[in-house]
Amino acid sequence: MITAGVDLSASPASTAVAVVEWREHGGYSAVLRELVTPADDSTIRALVDAADRCGIDSPFGWPDAFVEFVSAHHRGDTPKDSRLDDIASRRPLAYRRTDRYLVEHGLGRPLSVSADQIAHVAFRCAGLLADLGVSDRVDGWAIEAYPAGALNHWGLTSRGYKRSTHRAVLAGLVDDLRAAAPWLDLESHSALMAVNDNAFDAVVTALIARAASLGGTGLPSADDLPIAHREGWIHVPTGTLDDLR
Repeated sequence: MITAGVDLSASPASTAVAVVEWREHGGYSAVLRELVTPADDSTIRALVDAADRCGIDSPFGWPDAFVEFVSAHHRGDTPKDSRLDDIASRRPLAYRRTDRYLVEHGLGRPLSVSADQIAHVAFRCAGLLADLGVSDRVDGWAIEAYPAGALNHWGLTSRGYKRSTHRAVLAGLVDDLRAAAPWLDLESHSALMAVNDNAFDAVVTALIARAASLGGTGLPSADDLPIAHREGWIHVPTGTLDDLR
């Protein structure tokens, strides 16, 4: 099996792609075959083409309430008495059901796809999903991944390792990942992971894709499923790192 992970950014310069090969030798082992950054859309497509499952660190959609609100505003039909001076009234416009689910279950606090700069990433992702022929935003060949949620669940550092000022934290996190998953062969790519958080997150995203392929990530309830098909659904592992072997 081959899984790919894409740490998507609005710019190719900050985008990274990882490709992991899973092999069985009395138990699965994994080898990080490719780790590429920067990566434009054509590079992403070439690298993930042979993958059995692909994880992408980007929102796959927007909140239903936000889409309806913007459409109404565009038509000049903004509802009166919306009480949008109250942050609680604006929250459904900012956060998807999957975002709220993660917060409710202590799995993280994703950025708002409609109110934060990550919207630029989502614009790019929408085009990439179309180019890759991905229509299932819940549990298809490509799944929406959230590295911070996975790291938190696995007991690894999930915050404070990004940006050049935190390189020592990032390098320590790479060591922690190797210790927690000694069956994962990073080959010569560990040096890049230790200085580039996009590259590190791409590898984690490929691991999340593996978890999804084994049925080891949380999926929406029957009530949430129709919403998730429109808004997207974040996959967070439910098992241990060793469960990926």
